[in-house]
Amino acid sequence: MKSKIIFICIALLSSISIAQSKVGTVDSEFIINLMPETLIVTKNSQSYGARLDSSFSIKVKEYQTKVEAFKKNEKTLGALAKQADYKELTEMEADIKKYQQNGTKLMQLKSNELMRPLYKKLSDAIAVVAKQEGYAQVLTITGNEFAYIDNKFDITELVLKNLGIKMPEPKK
Repeated sequence: MKSKIIFICIALLSSISIAQSKVGTVDSEFIINLMPETLIVTKNSQSYGARLDSSFSIKVKEYQTKVEAFKKNEKTLGALAKQADYKELTEMEADIKKYQQNGTKLMQLKSNELMRPLYKKLSDAIAVVAKQEGYAQVLTITGNEFAYIDNKFDITELVLKNLGIKMPEPKK
């Protein structure tokens, strides 16, 4: 009899604690795309990319000039000169490929660096709304696949309101 009462008490307490836990969702990428700062970040990223592209273009142009000169003088060059020029061109080509790979990594790092303050601002706004509305957890919709989400627990509009961003009209 005692064990039945303890079991019922545990079941009751666990159902009460589960009932008090409120889980919400938010579409963080949607909000990030609506933030006015995103335009500035995009422009800064593009500007940084253009600077990287200009120095990459200089390297490619220099390589193409050397290739043309090699092709033009190939018949008149001796075996050792050909081998030295070919080695130089191979090294330049490898350098260009490495520069291109590094450029991609640098662009990703710069983009992350520029977006970090926006994600921090969004995270702070989500925390404020979650505390105000009594949510124990807030899950992001973006990147996660949920089988079912009840829209009444979606706090995206509340976070937009907290950030001072107007919700766009739905497209027909």
